[in-house]
Amino acid sequence: MRISIDISLYPLNEEYIAPIKSFIAAVNAIEGLEVTTNSMSTQIRGESDIIFDLLKTEVPKVFEENRAAFIIKVIKGSD
Repeated sequence: MRISIDISLYPLNEEYIAPIKSFIAAVNAIEGLEVTTNSMSTQIRGESDIIFDLLKTEVPKVFEENRAAFIIKVIKGSD
């Protein structure tokens, strides 16, 4: 099933740009996803298995090195 997510990362420390850039780079490295980034969030479109696997891998990486909050909205995409 195709889904779209809108995700925002808010690192809760002084050095907040590097974790955001690192997370976006990890998202962009995954084949088969459509990624749009703006100043407020990143929109990711693709197969739900790929997106949820990405989140399962990358969110813990952010939390290992940062206090942070993620805001994630998920919607079923068009087939």
